[in-house]
Amino acid sequence: MREVAPGDVVFSFAETLIKAIGIAISHAYEAPKPLEFGQAGAYWEKIGWRADVRFAELRLPIRPSEHMQVLRPRLPDLYSPLQADGNGLQGVYLTRLPEPLAGALVDLLGAEARDVIRGHRAAEELPLQPALGLAEWEEHEMSRLRADASVPETTREAIVLARRGQGTFKKNVMKIERVCRMTGVSREEHLRASHCKPWRDATNEERLDGENGLLLTPNADHLFDRGFIGFDDNGDVLVSPVAHVDSLTRMGLNPARPKNVGRFSQGQRRYLEFHRESVLLRSRFLEDLER
Repeated sequence: MREVAPGDVVFSFAETLIKAIGIAISHAYEAPKPLEFGQAGAYWEKIGWRADVRFAELRLPIRPSEHMQVLRPRLPDLYSPLQADGNGLQGVYLTRLPEPLAGALVDLLGAEARDVIRGHRAAEELPLQPALGLAEWEEHEMSRLRADASVPETTREAIVLARRGQGTFKKNVMKIERVCRMTGVSREEHLRASHCKPWRDATNEERLDGENGLLLTPNADHLFDRGFIGFDDNGDVLVSPVAHVDSLTRMGLNPARPKNVGRFSQGQRRYLEFHRESVLLRSRFLEDLER
């Protein structure tokens, strides 16, 4: 999930059939388990990953098990979405397809699949959209906070402002940080206090904890908040493999030579570890390979 990027082709495989094909229109982002799932996946964590996809339902779905003579030689050795007999693998919900396998599936699906992909590539630019689930989640958390009579009104107001990196939270962060770690900008009006453990994930205490924040300019705040960059404990900037290289370069960050922004306090390191594990768009599969 953490490698999904806008423009990726997604095949929907359910009940032994590929029933739809779609185009990803967002990067992956944190989201609560959908309420409509009910008790399905009861062992799943409450918070997981979501990517928005624009699907087109196929009039002529295919059953991969009927085409294994073509597909079997193209199955990957690791993390294959299909067994050799064409049945799906239990517990594999999303996996990267090798290009030869994806190409074979498109050929089997025919004109419908090619039209979806061709229509995307013919567009001047992909019609992206914001992470709608993320906005809904934060609004839900905001409503819960405003209705919580156990939290004093002045504290509620401070926590609301903290969501935007302002107010008491920003003052607390400025007791630790002085400038934007990425740009060196020191003028307060150009800086936001960005949560390391996101506001939506944090307790009310963590939402106001100065060690849970960094002072960043708006561009850097966006990259950090959405998981396109992160920080190692020693200050090295970590760049997500799904980040758009040209955009990062235009923002003044060289992905080929990430900078070091200096060391962090023990409290900051604790929050930054959460960011690396739960926000940074870096696949665990790639991390395993690096080890």
